[in-house]
Amino acid sequence: MAFSGTGRDVWIAEALRTPMGRGHAQKGWYRDVHPTTMLAEVYKALLASTSLADTDVEDIIVGTTSPFGEQSRNVGRNAWLAAGYSPTVPAVQVDRRCGSAQTAVSMAAAYVASGTHDVVLAGGVEHMGHIPMSAVGEIEKLYGPAWPAELLESADFPTMGEAAERIAEQWGISRAAMDDFAVCSHRLAAEAVAEGRFEREMVPMHLDGEIRTSDQGIRPDTSIDSLATLKPVFRPETGRVTAGTSSPMTDGAAGVLLASDEAADKFGLTKRARILDQTTVGVDPSIMLTGPIPATRKLLERNDMTIDDIDLFEVNEAFASVVLAWEQELKPDMDRVNVNGGAIALGHPVGTTGSRLFATLLAEMERRDVEVGLVTMCCGGGLGTATLVQRV
Repeated sequence: MAFSGTGRDVWIAEALRTPMGRGHAQKGWYRDVHPTTMLAEVYKALLASTSLADTDVEDIIVGTTSPFGEQSRNVGRNAWLAAGYSPTVPAVQVDRRCGSAQTAVSMAAAYVASGTHDVVLAGGVEHMGHIPMSAVGEIEKLYGPAWPAELLESADFPTMGEAAERIAEQWGISRAAMDDFAVCSHRLAAEAVAEGRFEREMVPMHLDGEIRTSDQGIRPDTSIDSLATLKPVFRPETGRVTAGTSSPMTDGAAGVLLASDEAADKFGLTKRARILDQTTVGVDPSIMLTGPIPATRKLLERNDMTIDDIDLFEVNEAFASVVLAWEQELKPDMDRVNVNGGAIALGHPVGTTGSRLFATLLAEMERRDVEVGLVTMCCGGGLGTATLVQRV
């Protein structure tokens, strides 16, 4: 196994996330919580777990896919100030759709590797209960569409749900296979909660009069029979994808603290894992959720690795068909994939998930004492992100 890369080593010193709440205006745990509050609590937990002062952080990069209203005007900066930290620390907000927070981590790693900064905080926040995915449609009514007519004449931009249906069709993935995958996601997540596997990555939050340390969307009683009663969402008459095999609307925040070798030693930071390699790819927007396939292949080829060299995978479960198509193409040992469940059970706050996956992966890599992990995601518009990490 040979690893590529240039520049300085980049270490993940910490990775934490809030509980994931249902993105529901009346029933969601975060219905009365501002997204800056969620993210501020992650910042506080990250710094509290280290010896860092707030002024030791040199930059903050935060992903959000709906930078409107409460999540506008540089939400990462606003959350930093809401946490009571120094105004001398800058921040920037990025959007690579579902891969926004993973891109935030990649940008932070590039800053550290290049020598631009030594300590960078990356993360993501999304409050889908307050700012649903439909919000962009309301914005477009006021200020015009994202896709001009001439672009739509040459390119096809389906909904993500329709793209999930096209993947199921192209790869011959049955509804039964997707239902089975969803049942497994909930079962694994429920087992992880029962065994306390999420405790290492979790920032406890005081919500609805209780301290929450789990995720609201996990349904331990999910069964093949219960999923069979659900109707297809995106193709009502002929479709295979249901709400049960899709990731639900979710609220949450997560953060990853990255540092150079020198900074880790200077501040006594734990070197939990180093970034081995990272990439982003583009794919045909007409079937936009296939990005994890070429992104994974690119990293494996560039590092002279095979799929069997990866000890654990976090492949975002935007839809069951996305992961099952990736499985068909890469042929991994599925006992190493999303071993504590995935977004179908835990939820997918779209601008957050990319950093949440690092928190989940690292905690499980440490629990199992394994060396190499991969995070990969599909993204709206035809993008894919992937990162290799190594425990040393």
